[in-house]
Amino acid sequence: MERILFDYIEKYITLSEEEKQAIIDLSVFKRFEQDAILLREGQVLNEGFFVVKGCIRCYYMIDGEEKTTAFYTEGEIFAPLCSVTGEPSEYFVACVEETILAVSTPEIEQISFEKFPRFESLCRMISEEKVARNQATFDEFKTSSPEQRYLTLLETRYDLVQRVPQYQLASFLGITPQSLSRMRGRLQKKSGDGPETNKLYATL
Repeated sequence: MERILFDYIEKYITLSEEEKQAIIDLSVFKRFEQDAILLREGQVLNEGFFVVKGCIRCYYMIDGEEKTTAFYTEGEIFAPLCSVTGEPSEYFVACVEETILAVSTPEIEQISFEKFPRFESLCRMISEEKVARNQATFDEFKTSSPEQRYLTLLETRYDLVQRVPQYQLASFLGITPQSLSRMRGRLQKKSGDGPETNKLYATL
């Protein structure tokens, strides 16, 4: 488990053996069952998550229906907005499958920053990069059709398309499960026997 987290951090800085051991000693790794709710609408949570294994998603409940807005899988970091603002969450966060997370809290961060001051700069760097990436993703989402969004997922997050239930994927794309099935059929006819067809069939 630690190796995945270390690999992520070492994209930014090289960890010393002392720093690696300090992270291990913090006991930040937790296992959650499939469908476990990490955050509910109306709650305030002061935790941030790094996905070691598995998948989590964010979704709103609107008129009794789930509206999925994001998925996070191995090697991705997520901090609920309420952990920054201190205000009740407007959405839910749940595990799509059995998941192992590295869970951070302000107390854990303070201990780390005091012992290893450069961790604070690291967290700031990661946060700024995440904000920029999220903005780019949001801009692309606003200007894309459901079909374009689906094709982008096939190209960039094919594993996600395979492992997420169809109703959640359809919600994320902004369409119904029935519309998603029809769209896949159209795309199969367009792509014929090429490599895209294999991907499309694999998601059915």
